[in-house]
Amino acid sequence: MTNALKPRSVTLNKTEGFLEIIWGDDQLCRYPLSELREACPCVECRGGHQYMGRQYDPDDILMLTPKRTYTIQNIELVGNYALLPTWDDGHHTGIYTWEYLRRLCPTADAK
Repeated sequence: MTNALKPRSVTLNKTEGFLEIIWGDDQLCRYPLSELREACPCVECRGGHQYMGRQYDPDDILMLTPKRTYTIQNIELVGNYALLPTWDDGHHTGIYTWEYLRRLCPTADAK
């Protein structure tokens, strides 16, 4: 894994509702929590094993329409490669790898 794919800092802002990551190459990514929840990569949220894999990842996280507003109750580091959030709806099986989060990074000119 390149240094660009490793975060220098991860900040959960519960008040404003976003997860912020500054990557090793200094790129800043701010993920709205509700859209991040809708992009959950787990098999349950994807609708089955046949929908796992990169080809089913969202193209633009900001184009997702959240079913409701979500917040993160707790977030844990998984090894040295991912984050595991526990959402306010009780969901806690989506492991967001650094690679996945980097691909989901919202573009500065979107929304």
